[in-house]
Amino acid sequence: FSAQQGKILSLLGPNGAGKSTTISMLSGLITPDEGDAFILNYSISKQPQLAKAKLGVVPQEIALYPDLSARENLLFRGKMYNLRGNQLSQRVDDLLEMIGLTDRQKDHVGKYSGGMKRRLNIAAALLHNPAVVIMDEPTVGIDPQSRRHILDNVKELNRLGMTVLYTTHYMEEATEISDHIAIMDQGKIIAYGTHAELIKLVGEQTRIDLTFKSEVEAIIPEWKAIDGVSSLDATDGKVTALVDDSNQVLPRLIEVAARGNVRILSIDIQEPNLESVFLHLTGRAL
Repeated sequence: FSAQQGKILSLLGPNGAGKSTTISMLSGLITPDEGDAFILNYSISKQPQLAKAKLGVVPQEIALYPDLSARENLLFRGKMYNLRGNQLSQRVDDLLEMIGLTDRQKDHVGKYSGGMKRRLNIAAALLHNPAVVIMDEPTVGIDPQSRRHILDNVKELNRLGMTVLYTTHYMEEATEISDHIAIMDQGKIIAYGTHAELIKLVGEQTRIDLTFKSEVEAIIPEWKAIDGVSSLDATDGKVTALVDDSNQVLPRLIEVAARGNVRILSIDIQEPNLESVFLHLTGRAL
């Protein structure tokens, strides 16, 4: 895959798809078994130092010192990037303002909420003003307000000209922020394009999500045989189906369930989205 300069590319896939491994190879933490990658034309295998100099990485784990304040963490990291004096101090001020932590900059990071730590984790990767920033699932396990703040920061960085490679398993994040999306599964890129281009892969099909109180395995084969059902996935009392026309297919699904004494608890009908694309390509829900 390739990320266009000045654009946002989201690497979208379920846990275990290989997103973090890919990021670790691009950032020099893991040596690829074969092949190569290039960051602004610098080879990660032949010119690793030059490639990494252009790169900022926001790891999935928090890479901060809990006993230091936010400002001390950023000053320390900035010195590692050879920033000094007024240049470093001003850069720290700007980043603290960007992430909304100016008022809490003297507090020890160990006292921060998860969302605040995630925001500071991003600032630490931006001190040297990299041309490319990689963010590895930066919104996992945080509150909605911090998540919103981080997504807005990503869009602002991109507006300022920074190229962003963003990994996530949240479909709605990839939809909101991305210029292009690469869908990853089991270590391979299975689809790549704009949101509109990916949606075209499933045509005009609609997704139907059904939840059940009883076991549904016995009626799955009969459901799959219904005309207009292109794919169907059943896990943990929930069935996800891609259909051509929900108005025609849904009554037949309900009819089969009634004959099999399967009780339906809820039905949710959704227009085509990235979940539908993943289901169409893999036969599994994202």
